[in-house]
Amino acid sequence: MKSQRCLRFLGLLWICSASAWCQGLPPPIAAALKTAGVPASAVGIVIQEPGGRILLAHNADEPMNPASVMKLITTTAALDLLGPAFTWRTEMHVIGRLDVASGRLEGDLVLKGSGDPRLTMENFWMLLRDVRARGVRDVSGDLVVDRSLFAVPEIDPASFDGEPSRPYNVGPDAALVNFKATRLTFVPDAQVRAVRILSEPPLPELRIVNNLTVSDAPCDAWPDKPVADYPTSTLVFNGAYPLACGEKSKHFSLLPPLEYLRALFDHLWRGLGGGFSGRIRAGTVPAGSRPLASIESASLLEVVRDINKNSNNVMARQLYLALSAANGAVATPQQSRDLIGQWLRSRGLAMPELVIENGAGLSRLERIAPRSLARLLAAAWLSPLGPELASSLPIAGVDGTLKRRFNDGSPVAGHAHLKTGYLDNVRAVAGYVHGRDGHTLVVVSLVNHVNARNAPAVQEAVVDWAYRSASSRN
Repeated sequence: MKSQRCLRFLGLLWICSASAWCQGLPPPIAAALKTAGVPASAVGIVIQEPGGRILLAHNADEPMNPASVMKLITTTAALDLLGPAFTWRTEMHVIGRLDVASGRLEGDLVLKGSGDPRLTMENFWMLLRDVRARGVRDVSGDLVVDRSLFAVPEIDPASFDGEPSRPYNVGPDAALVNFKATRLTFVPDAQVRAVRILSEPPLPELRIVNNLTVSDAPCDAWPDKPVADYPTSTLVFNGAYPLACGEKSKHFSLLPPLEYLRALFDHLWRGLGGGFSGRIRAGTVPAGSRPLASIESASLLEVVRDINKNSNNVMARQLYLALSAANGAVATPQQSRDLIGQWLRSRGLAMPELVIENGAGLSRLERIAPRSLARLLAAAWLSPLGPELASSLPIAGVDGTLKRRFNDGSPVAGHAHLKTGYLDNVRAVAGYVHGRDGHTLVVVSLVNHVNARNAPAVQEAVVDWAYRSASSRN
């Protein structure tokens, strides 16, 4: 009994530096790893106080793939470099002669993209409504899209994981609207034994082939993975849809960027009573054009919250490029990469092992050491912007990507702000765990292994150990 109490004391309170304890793992974490079939060599863990004292360090300096936890680098840098009140302004210009009396524009409309990470369909509609209010009804020319703020090549949406219709595979675009996504709602009808598929926005350029049947099976799963033909912009849905599932919605993206924008513009513009028969083309705002209307984005703080709470890859990639476009210069991934490196060094957080590809974590190449990530989180917690970063993270058992975790009676529920990360062979979690008395610890846990899909219980064991440690400290 005495030895058990001693072990528990060490597991909860021991402060590691270079001791042998740092090479081992607390029994609950070791047991979870064994159950998951993940060797201790495949996990990196750091648990520390924001002031720097380390409670647990295991493989702390091993560069590992962090998956979406990499968003912490991007969003923390953005909050510090741009400020939480930073916004983006998307503009509409006109070229040619506008006859306000007839509402006819003898010329082109020019959409100037600002790289806004959250230019939704609703906001785009408001911009177009403002254009209509300023006298434009019929456009004789083209819709010219100025995407020049971002110098990035078009990406193959199937290149990452062979899923070209998944919205997370949408590439960055200075004139990205509505995440280039379409929401499909599946509506089963028990009387006619059929399933309707409703599209929002309804874009005829996106072809939906509905081969679904209905079944009376329980709703264990539903056929939400279509056969996607990217060249013809066609989604084919096959299989049996359980009536017990009720209505389901999911987002898809298949149209090329300019084709999607043309279809969305045409749908919204005609709904506003406008006329347009031209084409869409890429270009830049030419000399002699006149600004006509603009719309301001949500604040950076709101954008960061969306990115971290929901692990939005598209918004994170947009924000990553926005870092090097903030001064009006053309942004490239390399410029943003260099800027983040300079920023880290200026804050005393140099990370020589850091590898950033796109700032979102949707990458097989990105790497960071657990200790580096913990140092970043500790420095952020102690900075004036610490509350903003922490509040952007999912709350255990409450919202975001943690809504369905830690909600089975775990004492951690409501006591941790954590960013999650998920890729094939990768599971990650990092953020802040708050003890019962308000004492806070920084937690980082990265798992890189073929059995990482079995590791959620490992992450929960790490977070639980941190919570108990924080709750037991004076």
